[in-house]
Amino acid sequence: MRLRELLDDTELGLLLLVGHDDHSSADGPLDRAISAVATNDLADPGRFLTGGELVLTGLAWWRADGDAESFVRVLRRAGVTALAAGEVEHGLVPHDLVRACRRHGVPLIAVRPETSFAAVTERVLRRLHRREPGGPAGPASMASTASVASLASLAALVERHRRLLADRAAPDSVLELLRHTLGLDVRVLSATGRQIAGARPPLPAKTAAALAARHLAARRAGGTAPHTVTVGARLYSLVPVPVPVPGPGLPRQAAELGDWLLVMESDTALWPAPDRELLDRTAELVADARSAHEQSKTARNDLADRSLSLLHDNSVPAEEIPIRLRSTAQAVVSGVGYWPRCQFVVASGERHGAGPVPAAALRVLLEEALVQEDGPVPVSSEDIAATVDGDRAVLLVLVPEPSDTRPDPALDHAALQRRLSAALARWLGPEDSVSIGVSSPVAEPGNARRSLEQAHNALRIAHAAPERVTVRGPEDLTSHILTLLPLIPAEARRAFAARLLGPLRDHDARHRTDLLATLEAFLDCDASWTACAARLHLHVNSLRQRIARIEHLTDRDLSRLETRLDFLAALKSG
Repeated sequence: MRLRELLDDTELGLLLLVGHDDHSSADGPLDRAISAVATNDLADPGRFLTGGELVLTGLAWWRADGDAESFVRVLRRAGVTALAAGEVEHGLVPHDLVRACRRHGVPLIAVRPETSFAAVTERVLRRLHRREPGGPAGPASMASTASVASLASLAALVERHRRLLADRAAPDSVLELLRHTLGLDVRVLSATGRQIAGARPPLPAKTAAALAARHLAARRAGGTAPHTVTVGARLYSLVPVPVPVPGPGLPRQAAELGDWLLVMESDTALWPAPDRELLDRTAELVADARSAHEQSKTARNDLADRSLSLLHDNSVPAEEIPIRLRSTAQAVVSGVGYWPRCQFVVASGERHGAGPVPAAALRVLLEEALVQEDGPVPVSSEDIAATVDGDRAVLLVLVPEPSDTRPDPALDHAALQRRLSAALARWLGPEDSVSIGVSSPVAEPGNARRSLEQAHNALRIAHAAPERVTVRGPEDLTSHILTLLPLIPAEARRAFAARLLGPLRDHDARHRTDLLATLEAFLDCDASWTACAARLHLHVNSLRQRIARIEHLTDRDLSRLETRLDFLAALKSG
C-alpha cells in the first residue's frame, strides 16, 4: 500500500503536514510503500522498528520543544515510511515535531481526535492482508477466506503489537485490531464477569456473570481449556489468560476470583491452526497486561500493608503518625508526597459450619465490586490498596476530593452492598454471611487511626444484621446508639449526662469558655480536625488545645470511638 492511497481515504480525514510530493522526482514521499503498522509511544522506539512501517504515536513521549529531534532521528535511521501523530494528547501536532520531520525528511501525518488508531490500522491491514473472494468472513471459516501466509503475517503483527504495548499494558488496541481484521469481538472478563478490556458495548451483565460462573465451574472441574459453553442459545469459547506466579499461600478461592479470561462468540475448537496461533498470541498479550496489572497492584497493596502495621503499632506516638504515613505513601506510590483522601473498608465472613471466609478471597471480591463502571464510587483499580489482617480484609480506597458536583464524595453503602451481594451469590451458601464496615473519608493522616477504628466498629454493627451481606458505616453507629437511648430510663440518662458533661458546664460558667459547644461541633464533624476548625473559625492548633482541655476535665480520650459515642449519648440525653 502506498502512502498516498492512505491519505486519499476521505473517511479517515488524515492531514499531511510534512512530505508533499516534489514533482521533480518520479518517486516522491507519497509513493513510499507501507509494509506494516506500528503503534509506539516510547521515547526511543528504534528496537521495535525494521523499516517500511507507518508509525502511529499518541505523543505521550513529547513534553517540550527539543523532545522530537531524537525521536524522529531514530525513525529516519530505521527507514520508516511515515509518522502519524494523534492530536488528542496535546490538541494539535507540536511544531517541534513538524520541524524535526522536515529536517530529517520523514513524512508526517496528523490524525484528528475523532479518528482512532484502530481505524487507520484496519485500513492498512485490509490492503496488506486482502482476503480472497467468496465465503463468509467469520473465524470458523477463515481457512476459506484468507491464506495461511496472510494469517501468519497477521500473527507476526499481533506479536509486534504485543511487544510494543507490554510496557503500557493496553490490550484494547490489539483486540480492536482483531475485530476489524477477523470480524471477531473479543472481550476480557474477570472471574466475576466485569469487563476489563475488549469490544464495546460490553456483554449484558447477566450474560457476563453467567460466563464467569461457567468458567469457574469448568476450572474447578479440571476441564481442558478453552471451554466451550452455551448461554442464552449463543455459543461462546472461554480462554483462560495465563496467570502470573501466585503469592505463597494464596488460597484457591482467591486465585480463582482473580482469574482473567478471553471470551468470544465462536467455537475455537473448529478454527484452523493459523487462527488458533493468532488467539494464542492474543492471550499472551493479555497475560502481559495482567502481569503489569498485578505488579502495580502489589506496590499499592504494600502501601496498605505498611500503613496498617504503622496504625497497629501502639509504640508510635500519635503526633508521629501523620509524618510516617506521608513518608510511607511517598515511598510506595511514586510522586505522592501527601496522604491521599481515602476510606477504610474492613470485611470478614463466615461459612456455615466451615469457619471464616478466606480474607484474601474477600479482598478480591471487594475490589471487583468497587471498580464496576456503575459502582458505589467512581474509582479504578489504581485507587485501591488492599491487605489482610487475620481473617479480615482491609482496603484503603482513594476517593475523589470534594467538588461543586460532588460536595462529599464517598462510598455508597447501598450500592456496595448490592454489588457484593451479586458477586457473592455464586459461591456463598444460603447460610453463609459477609459483613463490611466502612469509615468516613480520611482527609488527613492524623485521622487515620481513628478512621480505621471506626471501620472496625462499623463491622461489629454489621455482624449483628440479619442479611447475608451487610455494609455499615459511621452513621449506623450513631443511629444504633440513638435507637438504644429510649430504652434507658430518663432518670438514668440525665444522671449519666450530668456526670459526663458536668465538668465542662462548670468550666464554661466559671471561665466563659465554649468547651461544650466545641465538643458538640467536634462530634458533629465526625472528629475531623480540619472540618471542625473551619466550622468554629479556629486554627487547628487552637482546636487541639480546647479538645485537650475537654479530655483533661472529663478524664476521657476523644480519639476513642467509645468515648465519642458516650459523649454523643450524653448530649442527646442532657
